[in-house]
Amino acid sequence: MSLDALRGFDMIWIIGADSMVYALHRMTPSAATTFLADQLDHADWQGFHFYDLIFPLFVFLVGVSLVFSLTKMLDRGGRTEALKRILRRSLLLFVLGIFYSGGLSSAWPDIRLMGVLNRIALAYACAGVLFCYCRPRTLAAVCASLLLGYWALLALTPIRNIQLENGNLARLSEQAGDPQRAALFRQQDNPSAVKDSPAWAAAQSMFYATTHYVAGRFEKGLNLANHLDFEFLPGRKYDIYWDPEGLLSTLPAVATCLLGVFGGLLLRSQRFSDGRKLLYLFSLGLGGVGVGWLWGLEFPVIKKIWTSSYVLVAGGYSALLLAAFYLIIDVWKLRKWCRPFVWIGMNSITIYLVSALVGWHGFAERLAGGDILKFFDRLVCEGFGEFVICILGLGMAFAFARFLYRRNIFLRL
Repeated sequence: MSLDALRGFDMIWIIGADSMVYALHRMTPSAATTFLADQLDHADWQGFHFYDLIFPLFVFLVGVSLVFSLTKMLDRGGRTEALKRILRRSLLLFVLGIFYSGGLSSAWPDIRLMGVLNRIALAYACAGVLFCYCRPRTLAAVCASLLLGYWALLALTPIRNIQLENGNLARLSEQAGDPQRAALFRQQDNPSAVKDSPAWAAAQSMFYATTHYVAGRFEKGLNLANHLDFEFLPGRKYDIYWDPEGLLSTLPAVATCLLGVFGGLLLRSQRFSDGRKLLYLFSLGLGGVGVGWLWGLEFPVIKKIWTSSYVLVAGGYSALLLAAFYLIIDVWKLRKWCRPFVWIGMNSITIYLVSALVGWHGFAERLAGGDILKFFDRLVCEGFGEFVICILGLGMAFAFARFLYRRNIFLRL
């Protein structure tokens, strides 16, 4: 139950709990609400906020859960059936990821091929196959190789000394005496989503004309992961010239999933008592956070390129949360408080997709917006109406999850 509850706790911040905190901050700003609102926004580039834990925590929990599901499948149907399950689920999740990002509603190249669900699908597929074939020591070696190899690639591979950011490209164009090209980079459109885009062609021309190479650079738009996306990732990129869920950074995301596999192996083991399991989880969690921040002095903690130091920091915090939930829910048996989280956690992908399609906040505005919102603002204070809408939206998400749970509808991937 602790696994489902933690997955649900992770998901609520995506489907509306963050908006509730933002509304509270706007309503009664204070040092505490300022801190919370800041933590519920991603670090701009380098650094780590609580919101930077949401995605890797989910990938970590995918690794934990696959230990239980694939072990059963291996015992019942053998490796072939387990591999079929992995392939089927990862393909379905990848397709749902494209659908979540807009599907085929737009013409090519305005279709995003990589995103949150796509990354989860790829991490699950790789970690699942490795789990079917490798012993824990081999998995540990693979995980370490992914982290060290990714660091080596980004730190040692020469790349063109050009930062793929519109502001920088416009500045370089002006310095070269080409104001027309500079104007292309000041447009609001995403050129990666436009067929035969002049801005994209201009960026390519500047990129391939750069003959000065550098290595060991981790700035936004000036690193190997971003440059490979620019050159080889087709379709719409989330950050114009590259994608935060891009090609190369999928490798350390697999390592995040493998860290979850180690957590799952520990929880499932019959060799250790609950106390020993908790000791290992807390120790490994603290160790991961500490080593990650130390490594970050040389290889910065950056979510958008999923640096190896970021993997260790996020994995460490994930292990600490898993230990805390396991202690409270499965060891101490204090479970009543976590029921709503379990409802969400047992249908997490379904809730995520429905949230994108329905939009709980927008639905709540239809019920309590307009004059009702103004009434609450007058009755209590300015901003209270928006706070009510956020609570209502999150409440509807919980109600929908409870409806599925009570009728034993579990759409698992």
